This record gives sequence, C-alpha cells and structure tokens, in this order.
Amino acid sequence: MSRTLFELGEALDARLQGDGNIRVERVSSLAHGSSSTLAFMVSRAHLSELHRTQAGAVVLGEEWAAECPVPALVVRNPHAAFARAVAMLHPERKPAPGVHASAVVAPDAQIGAGVSIGPHSVVADGCRIGANAVIGPGCVLMSGATVGAGTHLVAQVFVGSDCRLGERCRIHPGVVIGADGFGLAKENGRWIKVPQVGRVIIGDEVDIGANTTVDRGAIEDTVLGDGVKLDNQIQVAHNVRIGEHSAIAGCVGIAGSAVIGRGCTIGGGVGIAGHLKLADGVHVTGMSLVASDLEQAGAYSSSLPAQPMRQWQKNAARLRHLDEMARKLKQLEAEVARLGASAGQSE
Repeated sequence: MSRTLFELGEALDARLQGDGNIRVERVSSLAHGSSSTLAFMVSRAHLSELHRTQAGAVVLGEEWAAECPVPALVVRNPHAAFARAVAMLHPERKPAPGVHASAVVAPDAQIGAGVSIGPHSVVADGCRIGANAVIGPGCVLMSGATVGAGTHLVAQVFVGSDCRLGERCRIHPGVVIGADGFGLAKENGRWIKVPQVGRVIIGDEVDIGANTTVDRGAIEDTVLGDGVKLDNQIQVAHNVRIGEHSAIAGCVGIAGSAVIGRGCTIGGGVGIAGHLKLADGVHVTGMSLVASDLEQAGAYSSSLPAQPMRQWQKNAARLRHLDEMARKLKQLEAEVARLGASAGQSE
C-alpha cells in the first residue's frame, strides 16, 4: 500500500523535510533502499549508510536531519515512528469472518461479531471469543477458555481450560497456554503428580512468540500483565507473575512462582530460579543466571563471555582451587595483622 511522504508525516506527527509528494510503497534498510522505499536511522553507526542511501525517504531524529541526502520524516523516536509506518505500508491481512467448515465449535460457545475461526480448529464448551478475534488454523480452545476482542491466534495455538486472554493480543504458532505446571510430590521413592488447578490470565496487548509455553498455576493463577512481550521458545512455569510492559527475549526459563516486576527486560537465554522477585525496572543481560532476589531497578549481569579455549581451561583449573586459595589468603591476612600488631607494640 503506497503512501505519500506528506500522508506518513501527518500520521506520525513528523516534521517533513523535502518533497512531501514522494510516494513510498514498502520499507527497507538504508543500505538496500530504492526510490520507492522508506528507511530509518537510530544510531551514528549507520551514518555512512545514510550518506549513501538510495531510499526514497528516511525516518530519523533531529540530530541527523542535516546529514540526510534524501527527503526525511524527522521525529523524536525514529524506531517507534518507523514501526507505525511499517504497519501503514504493510497492513496485516486478516481472514474473512466466519467459521470454516472443518472447524468444531461447541453449541454453547459464545462467538462475537466478526470472529474468524480457521480450518481444523476446536472451540470447546463454555468458550467465549470476543468481537473481531481470529482463531487461526489448527488452534484448540479447551472448556471455558476466553479470548478477548481483536486477539489473533495465528495458528496451532493451545489454550487450556478456563484460561483467559485479553484484548488485542497476538499469539504465534505453537504457543501453549495453560499446560500443567511441573508439580510433583515424592512418596516412597516415586513421584506423584500434583493436579494443577490454577489458570493462566493474560492481559491486553500481549505478544507471545512461537513455541513458548505458559504453564497454568498450581493453585493460584499464572499472570501476564498488560503489554507483556514474550519472544520465541520461552518457558514460563506455574504461578509466575510478569508485570506490565516487561519484555523477555528468546530461550529464557522462568521457574515456578517467580515474580517479575513492571517494565523489566530479560535478555536471551537467562535462567530465573523459582520463588524469586525482580523489582520494577530490572534489566538482566543475556545468558545470566538469576539466583537471588533483585530488589532494585537497574542492570544485572552474570556468567562469563566466550574466550579462547586454552585461556578458559587455565581459568577453570584455577577455579577448582579457589576455596583453598581463599583459606590461604585468610591465613595470610591474619598473619599480616599479627605482625602489624607486634610491630606496633615493639615501638
């Protein structure tokens, strides 16, 4: 869908620099633009690409406007403005409302106006689906599940019994919401399954990436607040609570009953132990292990970066002797203190 630069500028509340009649049809990077594309810039690292760009126009901040050789939309937040421009130039194609002939929908399910239910989907008894929601191909909604208005289950999404999804969520293929949590009790050397009777409650405008699992609560509910964004292949265990507008990158594992505050960011591959609390505004860098409460906002890191193997082997060998070295250091400190005291007395 093509737009003039003037139309985009009005929609994005941008200052127009250059010819507003230029028409763009799609987005591109600075390096691979053409006369019909819109690119964006957020960092000095791309300044040389900006100087050479062949894009028809660029979204950028005021600090780079004088450097831009093509028409520009000058905004306070180029990344956010570009995201809105992408949505305008590449509008989502939604399926037509209606229930596909191969779908199975319980007679007592409540289906709102404009809902689309795709091929081979199953909507069980007592389910409620809000207006204009999309239930893509192969999705399964178990008894009593609720999907809010405008929410889009892309394909092959499982929603467990009595779980609730808010409005305008986007749930990608392979997501499992409301599987049983890992609840086990041990008796006479054997494991006994603890029934998981909680639910999953998901707020509005939540995005969940492909193949992510959000387990139902053991007794209380697992809760994701409004605006939470989860990447692909994340494990959210039972009774976890994630505060509003937190974002979590791929392959993170969150153990049971952990509480993550509002506005947190968790980098890829992070492990968060169970029953911990992360304060609002905590930022954990990738591949870190969180093994204790993080009680104040700020950035936290752990683990060691990759290094040459021989150097790592030497460090690992020394690590095995760390306890012995610590004991010797204590002894030396005590000896230095004793000698210092003796010297002071002799004076």
